[in-house]
Amino acid sequence: MDQKHAKYYTRVGKNLKKKRLIEGLTQDQLAKKIPKMDRSKISDMENGKEDFFFSTLLNVCDALNLTLEDATKENVE
Repeated sequence: MDQKHAKYYTRVGKNLKKKRLIEGLTQDQLAKKIPKMDRSKISDMENGKEDFFFSTLLNVCDALNLTLEDATKENVE
């Protein structure tokens, strides 16, 4: 991953994790809602370690009923 963009991956990861916890899902439960996804990829995304495809982000957002705008916001409440 390009380090100059790491803060954005970290922000998105925090927002995904927060929404997942609000929805009461484990990483494994979330992964099972998304084709070709596994728990470790969810973990890597949440921790800002995954340089993911845009389509992957969209699929995770869909599974969490999260808008792309909310996934990328700073300080999501």
